[in-house]
Amino acid sequence: MIVLGISAFYHDSAAAIVRDGEIIAAAQEERFTRVKHDAGFPAHAIQYCLDAAGVSLEQVDRVGFYDKPLLTFNRLLETYVSFAPRGLTSFAKAIPVWVKEKILQKELIHKGLNRLGRGTIAAEKLYFGFHHHSHAASAFFPSPFEKAAILVMDGVGEWATTTIGRGDGNRIELLSEIRFPHSLGLLYSAFTYYLGFKVNEGEYKVMGLAPYGEPKYVDLIRDHLIDIKEDGSFRLDQRYFDYCTGLTMTNAAFAELFGGPARRSSEPLTQKHMDLARSLQAVTEEIVMRLAATARRITGEDDLVMAGGVALNCVANGRLLREGPFRRLWVQPAAGDAGAALGVALSIAHEVGGAPRMVHPNDAQQGSLLGPDFGRDHILKLIETRGAKAEELADDALFTTVAAALADEKVVGWFQGRMEFGPRALGNRSILGDARSPRMQSVLNLKIKYRESFRPFAPIVLKDDSAEYFDLAAESPYMLIVAPVAEKRRRAMTAEEAGLFGIDKLKVARSDIPAITHVDHSARIQTVDAGRNPRLHRLLDSFKAVTGYGVLVNTSFNIRDEPIVCTPDDAWRCFMGTEMDMLVLGNFVLRKEAQ
Repeated sequence: MIVLGISAFYHDSAAAIVRDGEIIAAAQEERFTRVKHDAGFPAHAIQYCLDAAGVSLEQVDRVGFYDKPLLTFNRLLETYVSFAPRGLTSFAKAIPVWVKEKILQKELIHKGLNRLGRGTIAAEKLYFGFHHHSHAASAFFPSPFEKAAILVMDGVGEWATTTIGRGDGNRIELLSEIRFPHSLGLLYSAFTYYLGFKVNEGEYKVMGLAPYGEPKYVDLIRDHLIDIKEDGSFRLDQRYFDYCTGLTMTNAAFAELFGGPARRSSEPLTQKHMDLARSLQAVTEEIVMRLAATARRITGEDDLVMAGGVALNCVANGRLLREGPFRRLWVQPAAGDAGAALGVALSIAHEVGGAPRMVHPNDAQQGSLLGPDFGRDHILKLIETRGAKAEELADDALFTTVAAALADEKVVGWFQGRMEFGPRALGNRSILGDARSPRMQSVLNLKIKYRESFRPFAPIVLKDDSAEYFDLAAESPYMLIVAPVAEKRRRAMTAEEAGLFGIDKLKVARSDIPAITHVDHSARIQTVDAGRNPRLHRLLDSFKAVTGYGVLVNTSFNIRDEPIVCTPDDAWRCFMGTEMDMLVLGNFVLRKEAQ
Protein backbone atom coordinates (compact mmCIF):
# COMPACT_ATOMS: atom_id res chain seq x y z
CA MET A 1 0.00 0.00 0.00
CA ILE A 2 1.41 3.39 -1.05
CA VAL A 3 0.23 6.41 0.93
CA LEU A 4 1.02 10.06 0.26
CA GLY A 5 0.72 12.43 3.24
CA ILE A 6 0.25 16.20 2.95
CA SER A 7 0.25 19.14 5.35
CA ALA A 8 -0.45 22.62 4.03
CA PHE A 9 -2.27 25.96 4.21
CA TYR A 10 -1.16 27.05 7.69
CA HIS A 11 2.64 26.96 7.98
CA ASP A 12 5.47 24.61 7.06
CA SER A 13 3.76 22.73 4.24
CA ALA A 14 5.24 19.30 3.58
CA ALA A 15 4.72 15.94 1.93
CA ALA A 16 5.71 12.38 2.82
CA ILE A 17 5.30 9.01 1.16
CA VAL A 18 5.09 5.58 2.78
CA ARG A 19 5.10 2.11 1.23
CA ASP A 20 3.60 -0.71 3.35
CA GLY A 21 4.36 1.27 6.49
CA GLU A 22 7.99 2.03 5.55
CA ILE A 23 9.01 5.67 5.16
CA ILE A 24 10.34 6.34 1.65
CA ALA A 25 10.69 10.13 1.56
CA ALA A 26 9.58 13.36 3.22
CA ALA A 27 10.35 17.03 2.65
CA GLN A 28 9.16 20.54 3.43
CA GLU A 29 7.99 22.78 0.61
CA GLU A 30 10.13 25.71 1.81
CA ARG A 31 13.31 23.89 0.81
CA PHE A 32 12.25 23.91 -2.85
CA THR A 33 10.58 27.32 -3.10
CA ARG A 34 13.13 29.05 -0.82
CA VAL A 35 10.25 30.74 1.03
CA LYS A 36 10.74 30.16 4.75
CA HIS A 37 7.77 28.38 6.40
CA ASP A 38 6.02 28.19 3.01
CA ALA A 39 2.34 27.43 3.69
CA GLY A 40 1.20 26.89 0.12
CA PHE A 41 0.21 23.65 -1.58
CA PRO A 42 3.41 21.55 -1.41
CA ALA A 43 3.67 20.82 -5.12
CA HIS A 44 7.46 20.48 -5.22
CA ALA A 45 7.59 18.32 -2.10
CA ILE A 46 4.89 16.02 -3.49
CA GLN A 47 6.68 15.72 -6.83
CA TYR A 48 9.89 14.84 -5.02
CA CYS A 49 8.15 12.19 -2.90
CA LEU A 50 6.46 10.57 -5.89
CA ASP A 51 9.75 10.52 -7.79
CA ALA A 52 11.65 9.12 -4.79
CA ALA A 53 9.12 6.29 -4.55
CA GLY A 54 9.17 5.79 -8.33
CA VAL A 55 5.40 6.01 -8.63
CA SER A 56 2.72 8.08 -10.36
CA LEU A 57 -0.49 9.25 -8.71
CA GLU A 58 -2.34 6.32 -10.29
CA GLN A 59 -0.20 3.99 -8.19
CA VAL A 60 -0.93 5.82 -4.93
CA ASP A 61 -3.59 4.01 -2.89
CA ARG A 62 -4.52 6.86 -0.55
CA VAL A 63 -3.68 10.52 -0.05
CA GLY A 64 -3.92 11.77 3.53
CA PHE A 65 -4.32 15.36 4.66
CA TYR A 66 -3.13 16.10 8.17
CA ASP A 67 -6.26 17.69 9.64
CA LYS A 68 -9.97 18.32 9.14
CA PRO A 69 -10.57 21.84 7.74
CA LEU A 70 -14.31 21.79 8.41
CA LEU A 71 -13.78 21.16 12.12
CA THR A 72 -11.31 24.05 12.20
CA PHE A 73 -13.89 26.26 10.48
CA ASN A 74 -16.43 25.16 13.09
CA ARG A 75 -14.01 26.21 15.83
CA LEU A 76 -13.46 29.56 14.16
CA LEU A 77 -17.19 30.29 13.94
CA GLU A 78 -17.96 29.13 17.48
CA THR A 79 -15.10 31.22 18.86
CA TYR A 80 -16.26 34.41 17.16
CA VAL A 81 -19.83 33.84 18.31
CA SER A 82 -18.79 33.22 21.91
CA PHE A 83 -16.58 36.34 22.03
CA ALA A 84 -18.90 38.68 20.08
CA PRO A 85 -18.93 41.63 19.67
CA ARG A 86 -15.15 41.43 20.13
CA GLY A 87 -13.24 40.51 17.03
CA LEU A 88 -15.40 41.99 14.28
CA THR A 89 -12.34 43.25 12.35
CA SER A 90 -10.58 39.89 12.57
CA PHE A 91 -13.81 38.08 11.62
CA ALA A 92 -14.25 40.25 8.53
CA LYS A 93 -10.72 39.39 7.39
CA ALA A 94 -10.71 35.68 8.19
CA ILE A 95 -14.12 34.47 7.07
CA PRO A 96 -13.89 35.40 3.35
CA VAL A 97 -10.60 33.49 3.11
CA TRP A 98 -12.08 30.46 4.85
CA VAL A 99 -15.22 30.48 2.71
CA LYS A 100 -13.24 30.93 -0.51
CA GLU A 101 -10.39 28.53 0.16
CA LYS A 102 -10.42 26.57 3.39
CA ILE A 103 -13.88 25.01 3.18
CA LEU A 104 -13.11 23.86 -0.37
CA GLN A 105 -9.76 22.33 0.55
CA LYS A 106 -10.62 18.88 -0.73
CA GLU A 107 -11.22 20.34 -4.17
CA LEU A 108 -8.07 22.48 -3.93
CA ILE A 109 -5.96 19.46 -2.97
CA HIS A 110 -7.48 17.27 -5.65
CA LYS A 111 -6.90 19.85 -8.39
CA GLY A 112 -3.42 20.60 -7.08
CA LEU A 113 -2.44 16.94 -7.26
CA ASN A 114 -3.75 16.46 -10.77
CA ARG A 115 -1.86 19.51 -12.05
CA LEU A 116 1.55 18.15 -11.01
CA GLY A 117 2.29 16.22 -14.19
CA ARG A 118 2.60 12.98 -12.23
CA GLY A 119 -0.62 11.33 -13.40
CA THR A 120 -4.06 11.70 -11.83
CA ILE A 121 -5.87 10.46 -8.75
CA ALA A 122 -9.56 10.12 -7.94
CA ALA A 123 -11.05 12.44 -5.30
CA GLU A 124 -12.37 9.39 -3.42
CA LYS A 125 -8.81 8.46 -2.49
CA LEU A 126 -8.40 11.59 -0.35
CA TYR A 127 -8.60 11.09 3.43
CA PHE A 128 -8.62 13.76 6.13
CA GLY A 129 -7.11 12.84 9.49
CA PHE A 130 -7.47 14.54 12.86
CA HIS A 131 -4.63 17.00 13.50
CA HIS A 132 -3.48 15.55 16.83
CA HIS A 133 -3.91 11.98 15.60
CA SER A 134 -1.53 12.84 12.75
CA HIS A 135 0.98 14.23 15.24
CA ALA A 136 0.55 11.19 17.48
CA ALA A 137 1.14 8.84 14.55
CA SER A 138 4.28 10.74 13.53
CA ALA A 139 5.66 10.25 17.04
CA PHE A 140 4.67 6.65 17.73
CA PHE A 141 4.96 4.69 14.49
CA PRO A 142 8.64 5.58 13.72
CA SER A 143 9.65 5.24 17.38
CA PRO A 144 11.73 2.31 18.68
CA PHE A 145 8.96 1.28 21.10
CA GLU A 146 6.42 -1.54 20.68
CA LYS A 147 4.16 0.30 23.14
CA ALA A 148 4.33 3.85 24.47
CA ALA A 149 2.47 6.74 26.01
CA ILE A 150 1.91 9.62 23.58
CA LEU A 151 1.95 13.33 24.40
CA VAL A 152 1.04 15.92 21.75
CA MET A 153 1.33 19.63 22.56
CA ASP A 154 1.00 22.50 20.08
CA GLY A 155 -0.92 25.70 19.36
CA VAL A 156 -4.17 24.15 18.20
CA GLY A 157 -5.38 21.47 15.81
CA GLU A 158 -9.12 21.62 15.11
CA TRP A 159 -10.11 21.98 18.80
CA ALA A 160 -7.31 20.09 20.58
CA THR A 161 -4.24 21.83 22.01
CA THR A 162 -2.86 19.03 24.21
CA THR A 163 -3.54 15.31 23.82
CA ILE A 164 -2.52 12.23 25.77
CA GLY A 165 -2.74 8.86 24.09
CA ARG A 166 -1.28 5.38 23.86
CA GLY A 167 0.26 3.45 21.01
CA ASP A 168 0.43 -0.34 20.79
CA GLY A 169 1.67 -2.21 17.72
CA ASN A 170 -0.04 -0.65 14.72
CA ARG A 171 -2.82 1.08 16.67
CA ILE A 172 -3.17 4.44 18.42
CA GLU A 173 -5.78 5.45 20.96
CA LEU A 174 -6.20 9.07 22.07
CA LEU A 175 -7.37 9.19 25.68
CA SER A 176 -7.72 12.79 26.85
CA GLU A 177 -7.31 16.32 25.56
CA ILE A 178 -7.22 20.00 26.49
CA ARG A 179 -9.21 22.18 24.11
CA PHE A 180 -8.87 25.62 22.58
CA PRO A 181 -8.52 28.42 23.68
CA HIS A 182 -6.42 26.92 26.48
CA SER A 183 -3.11 26.18 24.82
CA LEU A 184 0.49 25.86 26.02
CA GLY A 185 1.70 26.45 22.47
CA LEU A 186 -0.32 29.66 22.16
CA LEU A 187 0.89 30.84 25.59
CA TYR A 188 4.48 30.43 24.38
CA SER A 189 3.60 32.17 21.10
CA ALA A 190 1.95 35.04 23.00
CA PHE A 191 5.20 35.71 24.84
CA THR A 192 7.14 35.24 21.60
CA TYR A 193 5.04 38.04 20.11
CA TYR A 194 5.38 40.23 23.21
CA LEU A 195 9.16 39.79 23.20
CA GLY A 196 9.36 41.03 19.61
CA PHE A 197 9.87 37.77 17.69
CA LYS A 198 7.78 36.23 14.92
CA VAL A 199 5.06 33.81 15.99
CA ASN A 200 5.52 30.24 14.65
CA GLU A 201 9.18 31.04 14.03
CA GLY A 202 10.73 32.82 17.00
CA GLU A 203 9.71 30.48 19.81
CA TYR A 204 13.12 28.77 19.79
CA LYS A 205 14.74 32.20 20.15
CA VAL A 206 12.75 32.72 23.35
CA MET A 207 14.01 29.36 24.61
CA GLY A 208 17.59 30.41 23.79
CA LEU A 209 17.11 33.76 25.49
CA ALA A 210 15.77 32.27 28.74
CA PRO A 211 19.14 31.30 30.34
CA TYR A 212 20.19 34.97 30.36
CA GLY A 213 17.32 35.83 32.71
CA GLU A 214 15.88 35.02 36.12
CA PRO A 215 12.39 33.56 36.72
CA LYS A 216 11.11 36.77 38.30
CA TYR A 217 7.70 36.71 36.65
CA VAL A 218 6.64 33.12 37.36
CA ASP A 219 4.22 34.11 40.12
CA LEU A 220 2.74 36.90 38.01
CA ILE A 221 2.16 34.47 35.13
CA ARG A 222 0.60 31.88 37.41
CA ASP A 223 -1.54 34.38 39.33
CA HIS A 224 -2.98 36.13 36.27
CA LEU A 225 -2.45 34.28 32.98
CA ILE A 226 -2.73 30.56 33.67
CA ASP A 227 -4.30 28.28 36.25
CA ILE A 228 -2.27 25.05 36.38
CA LYS A 229 -3.83 21.96 37.94
CA GLU A 230 -1.96 19.13 39.64
CA ASP A 231 -2.43 16.86 36.61
CA GLY A 232 -0.92 19.45 34.24
CA SER A 233 -4.23 20.59 32.78
CA PHE A 234 -4.61 24.35 32.68
CA ARG A 235 -6.82 27.28 31.76
CA LEU A 236 -5.70 30.60 30.28
CA ASP A 237 -7.42 33.82 31.32
CA GLN A 238 -8.58 35.17 27.96
CA ARG A 239 -8.81 38.73 29.26
CA TYR A 240 -5.08 39.04 28.59
CA PHE A 241 -4.95 37.51 25.10
CA ASP A 242 -6.20 38.55 21.68
CA TYR A 243 -5.57 35.42 19.59
CA CYS A 244 -9.20 34.25 19.71
CA THR A 245 -10.66 37.27 17.99
CA GLY A 246 -7.92 39.81 17.26
CA LEU A 247 -5.04 40.35 14.92
CA THR A 248 -2.35 40.10 17.63
CA MET A 249 -1.48 37.52 20.27
CA THR A 250 -1.74 39.80 23.33
CA ASN A 251 -3.70 42.91 24.27
CA ALA A 252 -3.54 46.06 26.41
CA ALA A 253 -4.26 44.13 29.61
CA PHE A 254 -1.25 41.88 28.96
CA ALA A 255 0.93 44.94 28.33
CA GLU A 256 -0.30 46.60 31.52
CA LEU A 257 0.39 43.43 33.53
CA PHE A 258 4.03 43.37 32.41
CA GLY A 259 4.59 47.11 32.52
CA GLY A 260 4.75 48.17 28.90
CA PRO A 261 3.92 47.47 25.25
CA ALA A 262 5.27 44.57 23.22
CA ARG A 263 8.88 44.97 22.13
CA ARG A 264 9.43 45.95 18.52
CA SER A 265 11.84 43.69 16.68
CA SER A 266 14.20 46.61 16.06
CA GLU A 267 14.42 47.50 19.75
CA PRO A 268 17.26 46.16 21.95
CA LEU A 269 16.66 43.27 24.31
CA THR A 270 16.73 44.24 27.98
CA GLN A 271 17.15 42.27 31.18
CA LYS A 272 13.38 42.41 31.60
CA HIS A 273 12.88 40.58 28.31
CA MET A 274 15.35 37.91 29.40
CA ASP A 275 13.59 37.51 32.74
CA LEU A 276 10.23 37.13 30.98
CA ALA A 277 11.69 34.44 28.70
CA ARG A 278 13.14 32.59 31.69
CA SER A 279 9.85 32.81 33.59
CA LEU A 280 7.86 31.51 30.62
CA GLN A 281 10.29 28.62 30.20
CA ALA A 282 9.96 27.71 33.89
CA VAL A 283 6.15 27.64 33.65
CA THR A 284 6.30 25.62 30.42
CA GLU A 285 8.59 23.02 31.99
CA GLU A 286 6.32 22.71 35.01
CA ILE A 287 3.31 22.00 32.80
CA VAL A 288 5.20 19.53 30.59
CA MET A 289 6.47 17.62 33.63
CA ARG A 290 2.98 17.41 35.12
CA LEU A 291 1.41 16.33 31.84
CA ALA A 292 4.05 13.61 31.45
CA ALA A 293 3.29 12.34 34.94
CA THR A 294 -0.40 12.20 34.02
CA ALA A 295 0.38 10.36 30.79
CA ARG A 296 2.40 7.81 32.76
CA ARG A 297 -0.45 7.34 35.24
CA ILE A 298 -3.18 7.05 32.58
CA THR A 299 -1.33 4.70 30.22
CA GLY A 300 0.89 2.74 32.60
CA GLU A 301 3.59 2.74 29.91
CA ASP A 302 7.34 2.99 30.59
CA ASP A 303 8.21 4.88 27.39
CA LEU A 304 6.99 8.21 26.02
CA VAL A 305 6.82 9.63 22.49
CA MET A 306 6.05 13.27 21.71
CA ALA A 307 5.13 15.55 18.81
CA GLY A 308 3.58 18.96 18.21
CA GLY A 309 5.44 22.27 18.21
CA VAL A 310 5.94 22.31 21.99
CA ALA A 311 7.87 19.02 21.69
CA LEU A 312 10.65 21.06 20.04
CA ASN A 313 11.31 22.65 23.44
CA CYS A 314 14.61 20.84 23.96
CA VAL A 315 15.11 22.21 27.47
CA ALA A 316 11.83 20.69 28.68
CA ASN A 317 12.73 17.46 26.85
CA GLY A 318 16.04 17.33 28.69
CA ARG A 319 14.29 17.64 32.04
CA LEU A 320 11.86 14.87 31.09
CA LEU A 321 14.74 12.58 30.21
CA ARG A 322 16.66 13.33 33.42
CA GLU A 323 13.80 13.48 35.92
CA GLY A 324 11.29 10.97 34.55
CA PRO A 325 8.76 9.58 35.04
CA PHE A 326 9.48 7.59 31.86
CA ARG A 327 12.31 5.19 31.19
CA ARG A 328 12.87 6.33 27.60
CA LEU A 329 11.82 9.28 25.42
CA TRP A 330 11.52 9.62 21.64
CA VAL A 331 10.52 12.87 19.95
CA GLN A 332 9.55 13.14 16.28
CA PRO A 333 12.35 15.23 14.66
CA ALA A 334 9.79 17.07 12.51
CA ALA A 335 7.55 17.67 15.53
CA GLY A 336 5.68 20.61 14.00
CA ASP A 337 3.03 20.55 11.32
CA ALA A 338 5.45 19.37 8.63
CA GLY A 339 5.82 16.09 10.51
CA ALA A 340 2.05 15.65 10.56
CA ALA A 341 2.24 14.91 6.81
CA LEU A 342 4.34 11.87 7.70
CA GLY A 343 2.01 11.04 10.58
CA VAL A 344 -1.17 10.92 8.52
CA ALA A 345 0.54 8.74 5.90
CA LEU A 346 1.74 6.29 8.58
CA SER A 347 -1.67 6.30 10.25
CA ILE A 348 -3.41 5.34 7.02
CA ALA A 349 -0.83 2.66 6.25
CA HIS A 350 -1.06 1.01 9.67
CA GLU A 351 -4.52 1.79 11.03
CA VAL A 352 -6.53 1.83 7.80
CA GLY A 353 -4.46 -0.40 5.54
CA GLY A 354 -3.43 -2.80 8.30
CA ALA A 355 0.27 -2.75 7.46
CA PRO A 356 2.24 -4.57 10.18
CA ARG A 357 4.61 -2.37 12.14
CA MET A 358 8.25 -3.33 12.28
CA VAL A 359 9.89 -1.84 15.39
CA HIS A 360 13.50 -0.83 14.68
CA PRO A 361 16.01 -0.87 17.57
CA ASN A 362 17.13 2.70 16.82
CA ASP A 363 13.94 3.96 15.17
CA ALA A 364 12.34 3.92 11.71
CA GLN A 365 13.06 7.59 10.99
CA GLN A 366 16.31 6.74 9.14
CA GLY A 367 18.19 9.59 10.79
CA SER A 368 15.47 11.88 9.38
CA LEU A 369 17.57 12.00 6.20
CA LEU A 370 14.50 11.68 3.98
CA GLY A 371 14.95 14.50 1.46
CA PRO A 372 16.59 14.79 -1.97
CA ASP A 373 20.09 13.58 -2.74
CA PHE A 374 22.33 15.10 -5.42
CA GLY A 375 25.02 12.95 -6.97
CA ARG A 376 28.41 13.62 -8.50
CA ASP A 377 27.06 14.58 -11.93
CA HIS A 378 24.76 17.20 -10.45
CA ILE A 379 27.60 18.69 -8.39
CA LEU A 380 29.94 18.73 -11.42
CA LYS A 381 27.31 20.59 -13.43
CA LEU A 382 27.01 23.21 -10.68
CA ILE A 383 30.78 23.65 -10.55
CA GLU A 384 30.95 24.08 -14.32
CA THR A 385 27.97 26.45 -14.50
CA ARG A 386 29.27 28.67 -11.70
CA GLY A 387 32.87 28.58 -12.91
CA ALA A 388 33.87 27.41 -9.44
CA LYS A 389 37.31 26.16 -8.50
CA ALA A 390 36.99 22.75 -6.85
CA GLU A 391 39.14 19.78 -5.95
CA GLU A 392 37.73 16.27 -5.94
CA LEU A 393 39.23 14.08 -3.21
CA ALA A 394 38.96 10.40 -2.35
CA ASP A 395 37.36 9.75 1.03
CA ASP A 396 40.59 9.29 2.99
CA ALA A 397 41.99 12.61 1.75
CA LEU A 398 38.62 14.36 2.06
CA PHE A 399 38.10 13.63 5.74
CA THR A 400 41.72 14.42 6.60
CA THR A 401 41.56 17.73 4.71
CA VAL A 402 38.27 18.87 6.24
CA ALA A 403 39.29 17.82 9.76
CA ALA A 404 42.50 19.84 9.42
CA ALA A 405 40.58 22.90 8.20
CA LEU A 406 38.18 22.66 11.14
CA ALA A 407 41.07 22.31 13.59
CA ASP A 408 42.47 25.52 12.06
CA GLU A 409 39.23 27.31 13.03
CA LYS A 410 37.90 27.36 9.48
CA VAL A 411 34.12 27.44 9.00
CA VAL A 412 32.99 24.64 6.69
CA GLY A 413 29.75 24.19 4.75
CA TRP A 414 29.09 20.45 4.75
CA PHE A 415 26.69 19.19 2.03
CA GLN A 416 26.25 15.41 1.84
CA GLY A 417 23.62 12.85 0.82
CA ARG A 418 19.92 13.22 1.52
CA MET A 419 18.51 16.43 2.97
CA GLU A 420 17.09 16.41 6.50
CA PHE A 421 13.35 16.39 7.21
CA GLY A 422 12.43 18.73 10.05
CA PRO A 423 13.73 22.06 11.34
CA ARG A 424 17.21 20.86 12.37
CA ALA A 425 20.30 20.33 10.23
CA LEU A 426 21.60 16.94 11.30
CA GLY A 427 24.87 16.76 9.42
CA ASN A 428 23.93 16.63 5.74
CA ARG A 429 23.08 20.33 5.24
CA SER A 430 25.25 21.75 8.02
CA ILE A 431 27.75 24.49 8.76
CA LEU A 432 30.51 23.12 10.98
CA GLY A 433 33.10 24.71 13.25
CA ASP A 434 35.55 23.95 16.05
CA ALA A 435 33.76 23.77 19.41
CA ARG A 436 37.07 24.49 21.21
CA SER A 437 37.34 27.96 19.67
CA PRO A 438 36.41 30.86 21.99
CA ARG A 439 35.61 33.05 18.98
CA MET A 440 33.56 30.55 16.95
CA GLN A 441 30.17 31.49 18.43
CA SER A 442 30.53 35.16 17.51
CA VAL A 443 32.07 34.38 14.11
CA LEU A 444 29.18 32.11 13.16
CA ASN A 445 26.50 34.50 14.43
CA LEU A 446 27.88 37.71 12.97
CA LYS A 447 29.76 36.66 9.82
CA ILE A 448 27.95 33.55 8.64
CA LYS A 449 24.41 33.36 10.00
CA TYR A 450 23.80 37.12 10.45
CA ARG A 451 21.57 36.47 13.44
CA GLU A 452 21.10 37.62 17.03
CA SER A 453 24.29 37.42 19.08
CA PHE A 454 22.63 35.80 22.11
CA ARG A 455 21.67 32.59 20.31
CA PRO A 456 23.68 29.48 21.20
CA PHE A 457 25.07 26.85 18.85
CA ALA A 458 24.64 23.11 19.15
CA PRO A 459 27.29 20.38 19.29
CA ILE A 460 27.54 17.18 17.32
CA VAL A 461 29.43 14.54 19.26
CA LEU A 462 30.43 10.94 18.67
CA LYS A 463 27.77 8.87 20.40
CA ASP A 464 30.35 6.77 22.22
CA ASP A 465 32.10 9.93 23.49
CA SER A 466 29.05 11.90 24.61
CA ALA A 467 29.57 11.11 28.32
CA GLU A 468 33.04 12.67 28.06
CA TYR A 469 31.48 16.05 27.37
CA PHE A 470 27.88 16.03 28.62
CA ASP A 471 25.71 14.74 31.45
CA LEU A 472 23.56 12.73 29.07
CA ALA A 473 22.53 9.18 29.83
CA ALA A 474 20.82 8.48 26.50
CA GLU A 475 21.45 9.12 22.82
CA SER A 476 20.13 12.31 21.19
CA PRO A 477 20.38 11.71 17.43
CA TYR A 478 17.97 14.49 16.43
CA MET A 479 19.28 17.44 18.47
CA LEU A 480 16.13 17.51 20.62
CA ILE A 481 17.68 17.21 24.10
CA VAL A 482 19.40 19.91 26.13
CA ALA A 483 21.77 18.57 28.78
CA PRO A 484 24.47 20.05 31.03
CA VAL A 485 28.08 20.21 29.93
CA ALA A 486 30.06 17.81 32.12
CA GLU A 487 31.56 19.33 35.26
CA LYS A 488 35.07 18.27 34.31
CA ARG A 489 34.78 20.33 31.11
CA ARG A 490 33.79 23.54 32.88
CA ARG A 491 36.27 26.22 33.86
CA ALA A 492 36.18 28.00 37.21
CA MET A 493 34.64 31.46 37.00
CA THR A 494 36.19 34.55 38.55
CA ALA A 495 34.03 36.59 40.92
CA GLU A 496 33.72 39.27 38.26
CA GLU A 497 32.62 36.76 35.61
CA ALA A 498 30.11 35.12 37.93
CA GLY A 499 28.56 38.51 38.65
CA LEU A 500 27.78 39.35 35.02
CA PHE A 501 24.16 39.73 33.90
CA GLY A 502 22.27 39.47 30.63
CA ILE A 503 24.13 39.59 27.32
CA ASP A 504 27.39 40.35 29.17
CA LYS A 505 27.43 36.65 30.08
CA LEU A 506 28.32 35.93 26.44
CA LYS A 507 31.82 37.33 26.96
CA VAL A 508 32.86 34.45 29.21
CA ALA A 509 34.21 31.07 28.05
CA ARG A 510 32.57 28.53 30.36
CA SER A 511 34.26 25.28 29.32
CA ASP A 512 36.96 23.83 27.09
CA ILE A 513 34.28 23.64 24.36
CA PRO A 514 33.07 27.25 24.69
CA ALA A 515 31.48 27.57 21.25
CA ILE A 516 28.65 25.22 22.24
CA THR A 517 28.41 25.90 25.99
CA HIS A 518 25.45 28.17 26.72
CA VAL A 519 25.52 30.70 29.55
CA ASP A 520 23.85 28.19 31.90
CA HIS A 521 26.45 25.49 31.05
CA SER A 522 23.95 23.63 28.85
CA ALA A 523 24.08 22.40 25.25
CA ARG A 524 21.53 21.16 22.70
CA ILE A 525 23.17 17.88 21.77
CA GLN A 526 23.21 15.71 18.68
CA THR A 527 24.87 12.35 19.17
CA VAL A 528 26.26 10.82 15.97
CA ASP A 529 26.52 7.10 15.27
CA ALA A 530 27.87 5.30 12.22
CA GLY A 531 24.54 3.63 11.51
CA ARG A 532 22.48 6.79 10.97
CA ASN A 533 25.15 9.01 9.40
CA PRO A 534 28.39 7.20 8.55
CA ARG A 535 30.06 10.13 6.77
CA LEU A 536 29.44 12.60 9.59
CA HIS A 537 30.66 9.98 12.05
CA ARG A 538 33.84 9.51 10.03
CA LEU A 539 34.44 13.27 9.93
CA LEU A 540 34.13 13.47 13.72
CA ASP A 541 36.51 10.53 14.02
CA SER A 542 39.01 12.30 11.76
CA PHE A 543 38.71 15.54 13.77
CA LYS A 544 39.25 13.56 16.97
CA ALA A 545 42.40 12.02 15.48
CA VAL A 546 43.77 15.52 14.86
CA THR A 547 42.63 17.26 18.05
CA GLY A 548 41.66 14.63 20.59
CA TYR A 549 38.09 16.03 20.60
CA GLY A 550 35.17 14.09 19.06
CA VAL A 551 32.87 17.12 19.07
CA LEU A 552 32.12 19.97 16.64
CA VAL A 553 29.75 22.91 16.28
CA ASN A 554 26.83 22.11 14.00
CA THR A 555 24.40 24.74 12.74
CA SER A 556 21.97 24.73 9.84
CA PHE A 557 23.29 25.54 6.37
CA ASN A 558 21.44 28.81 5.76
CA ILE A 559 21.49 32.46 6.67
CA ARG A 560 18.90 34.39 8.65
CA ASP A 561 15.37 34.34 7.20
CA GLU A 562 16.17 31.67 4.60
CA PRO A 563 15.34 27.95 4.68
CA ILE A 564 18.08 25.36 5.00
CA VAL A 565 19.75 24.73 1.65
CA CYS A 566 18.41 21.94 -0.53
CA THR A 567 20.48 21.84 -3.72
CA PRO A 568 24.20 22.28 -4.47
CA ASP A 569 23.33 25.63 -6.04
CA ASP A 570 21.61 26.76 -2.82
CA ALA A 571 24.77 25.77 -0.95
CA TRP A 572 27.01 27.62 -3.40
CA ARG A 573 25.02 30.85 -3.08
CA CYS A 574 25.09 30.66 0.73
CA PHE A 575 28.83 29.92 0.66
CA MET A 576 29.61 32.88 -1.60
CA GLY A 577 27.25 35.24 0.24
CA THR A 578 28.88 34.70 3.64
CA GLU A 579 32.37 34.58 5.14
CA MET A 580 32.42 30.77 5.13
CA ASP A 581 35.93 29.43 4.46
CA MET A 582 35.26 26.08 2.81
CA LEU A 583 32.40 24.31 1.03
CA VAL A 584 32.30 20.52 0.75
CA LEU A 585 29.85 19.16 -1.83
CA GLY A 586 30.03 15.38 -1.67
CA ASN A 587 33.72 14.73 -2.36
CA PHE A 588 34.41 18.14 -3.88
CA VAL A 589 36.22 20.75 -1.79
CA LEU A 590 35.82 24.45 -2.63
CA ARG A 591 38.01 26.98 -0.83
CA LYS A 592 36.82 30.60 -0.60
CA GLU A 593 40.21 32.07 -1.43
CA ALA A 594 40.26 30.12 -4.72
CA GLN A 595 36.95 31.49 -6.00
